[in-house]
Amino acid sequence: MSGFLWGVVLGLAGCVVIAIGTLLGVWWERKVSARIQMRLGPQTLGPFGLLQTAADMLKLLLKEDVTPRQADARLFRVAPFVVFAPVAVGLMVVPFAAGWAPLDTSVGMLFFLAVPGLSAIGMVVAGWSSRNTYATLGGLRGAAQMVSYELPRTLSVLAVVLLAGSMRPLDVIAEWRWWWIPLNAIGLLVYFISSIAEVNRGPFDLPEAESELVAGYFADYTGIRWAIFMLSEYGAALAAGLFGAAVFFGGPGILPGPLGIALFVAIAIGFVTLMMWVKWTFPRMRPDQLMNTAWKVLTPMALVQIVIVGAVIPWL
Repeated sequence: MSGFLWGVVLGLAGCVVIAIGTLLGVWWERKVSARIQMRLGPQTLGPFGLLQTAADMLKLLLKEDVTPRQADARLFRVAPFVVFAPVAVGLMVVPFAAGWAPLDTSVGMLFFLAVPGLSAIGMVVAGWSSRNTYATLGGLRGAAQMVSYELPRTLSVLAVVLLAGSMRPLDVIAEWRWWWIPLNAIGLLVYFISSIAEVNRGPFDLPEAESELVAGYFADYTGIRWAIFMLSEYGAALAAGLFGAAVFFGGPGILPGPLGIALFVAIAIGFVTLMMWVKWTFPRMRPDQLMNTAWKVLTPMALVQIVIVGAVIPWL
């Protein structure tokens, strides 16, 4: 199979994984938020309400695709795909089995951290092309937030890279040891908080901020294009969970065979569930609190983690 066809297959596979993950993720978040608020959540369509999100997706597919009259039509229509594509591409370097990843590259760790950040371009384009003040502010907030939290997120993973001696995800999994978990506890916490901010989820959802910006950069989107933004958000959360489970917990190599893959997926689901719990528990931050957390709290914590690992490495 040629490289082009292989890329098409991987791209379609990534879209399918994100689509299924979003359908289940929306249902699961509704259940999690309902339990936090002492409700039951979806329960009418299908067993345990599982078909509710499928019905919602069908509704979005049938809704009219509206483009505001004053909008820059070309940029407005392409922006959702600019946000979605980097998220789907980022999944390619995640090891889904011991010794195998869809895209095996020597700089896979950097690839995952860098490529999804390109979604910030789509956010700015979506907000600006709408010719809507609220949407433009949301796009600018999203870009500033993603750029700020890229630094602590990258530094949090750097400690694991130092221990493994490689930026290749498969090498990190092969070198992983159980005592890395307590040793990298600070880095894991920084990665988790930074990931919440990277995917624009509460309490870091300032780019959307319904009470202030009426959904922010995608306020004027409807139908399938609005659904693509949701696919991007839940796909990014799923990717963050899978990558965190692989880097900090050994991924599918934590146990031999199918048990390792099952535990890997379970840890990733737990990671995403914890992100949902945080969203539905803590109030939204102010912009100044958001930036102070990135530069004055998380970045120093990540640097402390690197110092700790650097002190340990000579004794290994």
